[in-house]
Amino acid sequence: MIPGGGQPNMQQLLQQAQKMQQDLQRAQEELAATEVDGQAGGGLVKATVTGAGELRALKIDPKAVDPEDTETLADLIVAAVQAANQNAQQLQAQKLGPLAQGLGGGGIPGLPL
Repeated sequence: MIPGGGQPNMQQLLQQAQKMQQDLQRAQEELAATEVDGQAGGGLVKATVTGAGELRALKIDPKAVDPEDTETLADLIVAAVQAANQNAQQLQAQKLGPLAQGLGGGGIPGLPL
């Protein structure tokens, strides 16, 4: 018979959970500090966002500015920000994906998540 009924060591489980939480927090901090770009119109409009999705910068080439056609410029801005956010989401998946799999994919045996 296994001492303790074969149950996982609670102290070990708590240590694993604490480490995973620290790793997740560190990854989130890295995401907040990392900047990614997106562009539209062949680079006429460029947007920079953090890995957490916060818009940090927007650059507009003067060639994109037509006072008679502000709708196109607005569309380019939206497209550039969307592209930057897609890049941020990919970065999030890279940084947080393995951590999330560890939490929900049975990374800590005996702990229901």
